[in-house]
Amino acid sequence: MKIYTKTGDSGDTGLFGGGRVLKNHPRVEAYGDVDELNAVLGFVRAAEQMPRIDEVLVPIQRDLFAIGALLATPDRDKMRQHLEKANIDDARITALERAIDDGDAELEPLRSFIVPGGSPKAAALHVARTVCRRAERRVVELGLETELPPLVVIYLNRLSDLLFTLARVANKRSGAGEVTW
Repeated sequence: MKIYTKTGDSGDTGLFGGGRVLKNHPRVEAYGDVDELNAVLGFVRAAEQMPRIDEVLVPIQRDLFAIGALLATPDRDKMRQHLEKANIDDARITALERAIDDGDAELEPLRSFIVPGGSPKAAALHVARTVCRRAERRVVELGLETELPPLVVIYLNRLSDLLFTLARVANKRSGAGEVTW
């Protein structure tokens, strides 16, 4: 199979399960931002080795593949299948919350806004956090025109909180410290 198909040369793209939409359709914007987030998390893992942080990110990247597939699928039954395949459920949300709590346990309480930056790992995590927030906004926008499982927005919301916490942890572990606003 060739990587190029030429089917999108006129500005439209195929969806999982059939159908075509313009490449700037809210559905494509939503799953495109989730794909970008997944790529940024790959960059985060490559930026600076921090095994305990990286171990948290790998299953999240797998989740994001499933969320992207779900968003690329207009068929509700297939959406449900993608969620089940990825095991994205209340337990996954709880796992994100547990990872946030574990990170918070290493940190001083937050008393002011944190200026993004610090170590390469933390800076990359801050970029990932902002991409995650954009993906969340795009999914909310898509949800205005089509029914989506509520867990998708909840997952992205928790994930952005986790990425912020991991950025703080990365700075602490690397000795970079934090710059406050």
